[in-house]
Amino acid sequence: MKEVKNKNTKEEHSKYKWYITAFVLTFFLSLLFAFVSTTAITNLKLIPAILVLILVIFIGIIFDIIGVAVTVADEESFHAKASKKISGSKTAIKLIRNSARVANICADIVGDICGVLSGAISAIIALKIGETFNLNTNLQFLLSAISASLTVGGKAIGKEIAQRNNEKIVWAVSKILKFIYK
Repeated sequence: MKEVKNKNTKEEHSKYKWYITAFVLTFFLSLLFAFVSTTAITNLKLIPAILVLILVIFIGIIFDIIGVAVTVADEESFHAKASKKISGSKTAIKLIRNSARVANICADIVGDICGVLSGAISAIIALKIGETFNLNTNLQFLLSAISASLTVGGKAIGKEIAQRNNEKIVWAVSKILKFIYK
C-alpha cells in the first residue's frame, strides 16, 4: 500500500514539475520570439514582413500537426521497427509514450506563441501598410482577422492530415530528432 502511495506521489510531483516547466518555458520562449520577431519586423520592408507572418503561421500549423499526430499514433508499428533496430524507432516510441507533453509543447507552447506572434506581426504590418500607402484606415483588425483565419483554417486542415498520416509524421519527426541529437 505504501509503495502505491509513493508512486502516486512521485507521479503527482512529476506532473507539477512539468506544469511549472511548461509555464516557464512558454514565458521565456514567448518573450524571446516576441522581441526578436517584432524588432526584426519593424526593420523589414512590407513584403518581407508579410513573408515572415506567413512563416510564423505555417510554423504554428506544422507544430499543431505534430502534436495531433503524436497523440493519435499507435506505438505498435514502431515496436516492429525497434526490434529490427531501425534508427529512429525508439525515439518514435518515446514521442508516443510522452504524447501529452509532446502535444503540449507542439500545439500549445509553440502553436500558441505563433498565434500571439502572428497577431503582433499583423499589427506591425498594418502600420507599415498605412505608412507606405498613406492610409488613415485602421487595418489592424482586418489583418488580425485574416491571420487568425489562416491559422485556424490551416490547423483544421492539419488535424485531418495528422489523423490520416500520424505514423508517417511521427516517423519523420523521430528521424529529425534522431539526426539533431546525434
